[in-house]
Amino acid sequence: MTTDRERQPRVILHLDMNSFFASVEQAHDPKLKGIPMAVAGNPKERRGILVTCSYEARALGIYTTMPVGEAKRICPNLVIVPPDHEKYRVASNAVFTILRLYTDLVEPVSIDEAYIDITNIGGLTNARQIAEHMQQRILHELDLPCSIGIAPNKFLAKTASDMKKPMGITILRKRQVPDILWPLPVIEMHGIGKSTEKRLNEIGISTIGDLAIADESLIKNTLGKNGIRLRNRANGVDYRPVDPDAAEERKSVGSSTTLPIDETELSACLEVFKQLSEKVAQRLDRRQLAGNVIMIQIRTSDWRNQTRSRTLINPLYKAPDLYKEAAALFKQHWDGDPIRLLGITVSNVIPINELNEQLSFDSFERYAKEAKMDELVTELEKKFGPNSVKRGLGER
Repeated sequence: MTTDRERQPRVILHLDMNSFFASVEQAHDPKLKGIPMAVAGNPKERRGILVTCSYEARALGIYTTMPVGEAKRICPNLVIVPPDHEKYRVASNAVFTILRLYTDLVEPVSIDEAYIDITNIGGLTNARQIAEHMQQRILHELDLPCSIGIAPNKFLAKTASDMKKPMGITILRKRQVPDILWPLPVIEMHGIGKSTEKRLNEIGISTIGDLAIADESLIKNTLGKNGIRLRNRANGVDYRPVDPDAAEERKSVGSSTTLPIDETELSACLEVFKQLSEKVAQRLDRRQLAGNVIMIQIRTSDWRNQTRSRTLINPLYKAPDLYKEAAALFKQHWDGDPIRLLGITVSNVIPINELNEQLSFDSFERYAKEAKMDELVTELEKKFGPNSVKRGLGER
């Protein structure tokens, strides 16, 4: 049932820093401005990947996650710099500090984007003026460009912020949705990736407009609850509030249980993990989250606590996948001692509808770790010869 709060017109900004890591590097070194440049986890090796690149590089067909070697083939003069985690964190904190000078209703989404509710500090009448002031202040004080979308809800604000880059400000009203969004292919809609696009295409839905007017039961049967959410958003409907505490609340989702007896049977422990996987999956589903770090907790009968974790390339949110990873970790690390408590936690979580967005800072750091592994492989190959080292598929 729609509440009075949900009916109240809101004015939401989505602020998206433009090519953030590259822009921070350019702010620190003006010689990097106006040229094709990129940040890469391992700039010395052709196996490294680009974490981000300047708009001058993008104009040449270079993009985030492209291998360094391929980017260099496209643009031999591409300047590549190594990442500086601390530099980006400091810049991000400075951006959010500026945003919170306007209102406390600031919800960080990642290191370089946020939602801001300005309903009570000017509303739609002064929305563009407020957005311009934010944008210019961030540019003048931090030398960092950003784009801002203005809309009555989060989905439309995020969509609007993508319409003009860099340094754009776009207002997107709900009544404009049929003209602006409906003609676009569904893959252009936030929250829809390749697999969802394929499933929608299979039932005859190819545009956002097709999704908006599709039979609700057909969508639910195809995509479940998330399908209904996507259909609502295709119609410009999104009641999610701007929540300043959301980033903290969604860092992890977990569940644990104390066993009725000190358990020593593997099959019984695995059954507990299966039940815990179901609970965690339900909690992730309720909050529409997925995470790529899974951790298990083991407490033995003598109250020794152990935690073991694994970082995965693809975020998890379904019970069978959670169980598979948890069971594998448990089998690998349990020493056979009687068990009093078991738990599963999924962390580094993000909204499911953002799984296909640009690299988050956490995933960037994961790629940076992969780059360090590339460096080690290179050194070993220098010593023992080409192709003498093969990477395994074990725990990351």
